[in-house]
Amino acid sequence: MIGEPRDRVDGRAKVTGGARYAAENNLPGLVHAVVVATTIPSGTIKSIDTAAAKKAPGVLAVLSHLNAPKLNPPPAQPQGGGGQPSGNFAEPHYIPFSDGSVHYVGQQIAVVVADTLERATHAAELVKVTYDAAPARTDMNALRNEATDKGSAQAPPFTKGDPLGAFATAPVKIDAVYRTPYEHHNPLEAHSIVVTWDGDRVTLYDSSQNIFAVRQTLAQAFGVPRDNVEVKSPFVGGAFGSKGSTWPHVLLGALAARVVKRPVKLWLPRKQLFFTNGHRPETEQRVALGATRDGKLVALIHEGISQGNKVSDYNERFTRPTRTIYASPNIRALNKVVELNVSSPTYMRAPGENPGMFAIESAMDELAYALKMDPIELRLANYADADPSDGKPWSSKSLKECYARGAERFGWAQRTPEPRSMRDGRLLIGQGMASATYPSHRSPASVRARMNADGTAVIATGTHEMGMGTATVLGQLAAETLGIPAERVRVEYGDTRLPTAPISAGSMTVSSVGSAVFQAATALKQKLAELGPGSDYAALLHAHYLPNVEVQIDAKPDPEEQKYSSHAFGAQFAEVSVDPDLGLVRVRRIVSAFAGGRILNAKTARSQYLGGIVQGLGMALLEATHYDKRFGSYTSINLGEYLVPVNADVRAIDVILVDEEDPHVNPIGAKGIGEIGIVGVAPAIANAVYHATGKRVRDLPITCDKLL
Repeated sequence: MIGEPRDRVDGRAKVTGGARYAAENNLPGLVHAVVVATTIPSGTIKSIDTAAAKKAPGVLAVLSHLNAPKLNPPPAQPQGGGGQPSGNFAEPHYIPFSDGSVHYVGQQIAVVVADTLERATHAAELVKVTYDAAPARTDMNALRNEATDKGSAQAPPFTKGDPLGAFATAPVKIDAVYRTPYEHHNPLEAHSIVVTWDGDRVTLYDSSQNIFAVRQTLAQAFGVPRDNVEVKSPFVGGAFGSKGSTWPHVLLGALAARVVKRPVKLWLPRKQLFFTNGHRPETEQRVALGATRDGKLVALIHEGISQGNKVSDYNERFTRPTRTIYASPNIRALNKVVELNVSSPTYMRAPGENPGMFAIESAMDELAYALKMDPIELRLANYADADPSDGKPWSSKSLKECYARGAERFGWAQRTPEPRSMRDGRLLIGQGMASATYPSHRSPASVRARMNADGTAVIATGTHEMGMGTATVLGQLAAETLGIPAERVRVEYGDTRLPTAPISAGSMTVSSVGSAVFQAATALKQKLAELGPGSDYAALLHAHYLPNVEVQIDAKPDPEEQKYSSHAFGAQFAEVSVDPDLGLVRVRRIVSAFAGGRILNAKTARSQYLGGIVQGLGMALLEATHYDKRFGSYTSINLGEYLVPVNADVRAIDVILVDEEDPHVNPIGAKGIGEIGIVGVAPAIANAVYHATGKRVRDLPITCDKLL
């Protein structure tokens, strides 16, 4: 049953309201917390007047750095797979309520607790704060000379050969700057928690994609044993990377609950989400390509800057794909961070690869036009048969098949290459393409597998379900391995009382937890076989008077896997229409072909790809968080002004699943597909817009004013 397009096991619960999300845990005696945020980007707090707030009806407490119990420093941050910290605190150099320093607009500096949400909200508005303002760093471009290599562990500076010399003497050159704006995740479910203490034991209902890191951070911050902390997150209503960190509101909610000795709900309104729970930072990227006249790259230079801040170590690492996507004897990759008084950036779907490939693939299109060469032929001329960065063989690579099948389905051969050469009535028609890639990761994961006397199996692991179909595919894996129907398997997840699983990020949940499920189910099957022959497990257990048989596996990556370079690949094709008078762009159709190793469920896989593609369409044409450098503040802080694709924006999307066997990447041969769907969409659309109009837009999103 592996690969079958099976329905989600949690689908009915979600569409009928049976799935309970974090904020829906309305415990007896529940009270509400609302945070107070700073209104300046830099300085110190001079005073916090809480007198009126404390007198307001229903108020139980008003906490700030002036009166709150102090928290311990956060734990160390070892790196997990996918470049995600496995024991992660979002702002490692800042502890909430530690002092009166102000690092950015929206920083949480007080929390009000009251018996209703309305009363807590009202009281929070009564808190009056005065500041000693300090000069703020708000303009990344003006401070580019102060950029550093901070946080670049996942994409350290890389040089191969003599890229500067080779570029200087190259017969054909492209040298351009590409920009991507601030972007925000905006999951449908806002960040929210419900937390309750029982002595020195704490239970936290959280909207999280990293519950074991939250447990570790809470235990450290409050000085309680890790086993005294239980974090529950069975359903997550969207995350896209924003829920992989332990953000300050989690600690503040837990602190408030401990002080008032009541269960506390802290739900962040969307306005506050724009300031406090991460974003994709602004980037400025230079790509310089040097090529021979037959299209061979002799130099690939990719360097630039992105926004960071003083309290976070995050680096957007947009040069990570530069090392592996194309063959060149001379490569230079360098991405630096400029510290600003802007809230902390974080991982957002395909961090690094997504903005980085926009720059690379736009530049490759520009090079194709300079050479008068078909964009696919240019990419094939620079096809990397081994990893260009270290020479390792690929565990598998089917990018050529992606190009071929995508081009055939799209009808690429019928495209006329000259800009403004295709029309539909008065509309200009453009067609563009781009490559996609994302590395395959695997982290340690533990799984408990149990066969019950009634013939049903239970798979238990503390992983997350964020809509990608995790519980469904894990059940399929276990069922096929055990040789029983998928309906006879139940998957338990989303609780730190279960065996440890890594963060659900970096496209590694299935490769990590799925591999552990496969190994646990295999071990369980062997243990059952020791009882006697046969596949009727119920009869076997009854014959031995056993209520169940159970095994637990702690799975780790095999060192043999490190002998190969493992990446998923794909090809994106887009057709757009552009109104020549209004500059209005419409994406008419997208054809995408992906090779992601073994596909465990064709239906949920296609859904993952579709979600990434739609988000990529938003990146290309709509999404940008507008930022006012004068005040260091975002201005488009709601879904009325931060535009995302709606049904009318999304027309035909055709996804091709390219069959691929990979015996090296992990025990189940799956590469991970959650993030590659977005990679390459924006440059494919941008390249199509150039083909339609003859105007090259190098700064996203592509809006009407840039085409008029």
